[in-house]
Amino acid sequence: MAEEKKIPYKIYLEENEMPKAWYNVRADMKNKPAPLLNPGTHQPMTAEELGGVFCDELVQQELDNDTAYVEIPQEIRDFYKMYRPSPLVRAYCLEEKLGTPAKIYYKFEGNNTSGSHKLNSAIAQAYYAKKQGLKGVTTETGAGQWGTALSMACSYLNLDCKVYMVKVSYEQKPFRREVMRVYGASVTPSPSMETEIGKKINAEHPGTTGSLGCAISEAVEVAVKNPGYRYVLGSVLNQVLLHQSVIGLETKAALDKYNIKPDIIIGCAGGGSNLGGLISPFMGEKLRGEADYRIIAVEPASCPSFTRGKFAYDFADTGMVCPLAKMYTLGSDFIPSANHAGGLRYHGMSPVLSQLYDDGLMEAVSVEQTKVFEAAEEFARVEGILPAPESSHAIRVAIDEALKCKETGEEKTIVFGLTGTGYFDMVAYEKYHDGKMDDYIPSDEELAAYAAKLPKID
Repeated sequence: MAEEKKIPYKIYLEENEMPKAWYNVRADMKNKPAPLLNPGTHQPMTAEELGGVFCDELVQQELDNDTAYVEIPQEIRDFYKMYRPSPLVRAYCLEEKLGTPAKIYYKFEGNNTSGSHKLNSAIAQAYYAKKQGLKGVTTETGAGQWGTALSMACSYLNLDCKVYMVKVSYEQKPFRREVMRVYGASVTPSPSMETEIGKKINAEHPGTTGSLGCAISEAVEVAVKNPGYRYVLGSVLNQVLLHQSVIGLETKAALDKYNIKPDIIIGCAGGGSNLGGLISPFMGEKLRGEADYRIIAVEPASCPSFTRGKFAYDFADTGMVCPLAKMYTLGSDFIPSANHAGGLRYHGMSPVLSQLYDDGLMEAVSVEQTKVFEAAEEFARVEGILPAPESSHAIRVAIDEALKCKETGEEKTIVFGLTGTGYFDMVAYEKYHDGKMDDYIPSDEELAAYAAKLPKID
């Protein structure tokens, strides 16, 4: 394994600079992410235990902390060729508008029908489910990008797809829901009255708008109770960050081609899939002592797991049926306000990113959503892409950092992840334009109450 780590990542690139292997940043981490724990015994989850919920091959990827590069099966690479490599764009017009000496680049992941980066992992997880001979998969979705991506992947591979969509997004984003149905998925607003966990959550929180934690619980329950099904997740897990490393590998290949070294790398952070994928090869260099970068995670002020959460073991879901993960968390029963960046409304953060953040290898900031939409509109007017609310968190901080360069005269190079498009988020843009968008921020007392309920792990 030690020799494998020395192999330059470029060996794993095709001629068009699309990766032939995923990069596993855990292989270069001195402090590995803490293991998932069995919620009953508080002992590390075994492959056999995880196999009752996840696909067998994905379980192996989840538990592998040592293999630096994992070959991407040819069938998945063939699918990737429909939309990869994705473009790395220099934001010349934004630079000019800001009057900054900074150079700004963005990796655009919205050039596929799902409208986001989520398809990178969706096709991989669906492929392994099909390879295992399963009938179908279940999942949750917040804003709908993951559900859309998974429905596309399942349609391509002729798998059944059951999606539990956070209720507020189900109501706010009906067109995203309909795209999923176009691809043959069933879409249920969560929490629903179709599952035991959904009924319990509705009874305890009447009128709730739901959360990703709620939807995860329902999707897991349905997967476990139906033979031939497994649960798949669009973020947080080690395996998902592995698949999303194609974003960072392509970004690094494009920058290296022109001898460009970024000073600052910025990504929005909800569960961590986009951020983890974007920063992976750069973080690898940082971990190995080969280069240094300033890496910034951006999260909503309404759901600030990094900046105001606790680094502790917690349930990954509101129903408390999933394994315990050590992560920055606000508490598994935390239900955020109906923030329009639905993909960032998760109570916790990837264990990998949580460990890197705790080790001081990256920064985190939280931003209010009105400031996020202000940045989104400024970007759209000069760069010609209407960004997703999630992506716009990264845009906000990229603009802020570029303006700091304007003040100091520093010519820094900034790279951020544009995770997808916002064309199904027009209700959110409408509320911003009509002055009906608020900036709810949870109080210290509210967060302390949730933190007090965290599991006690010896």
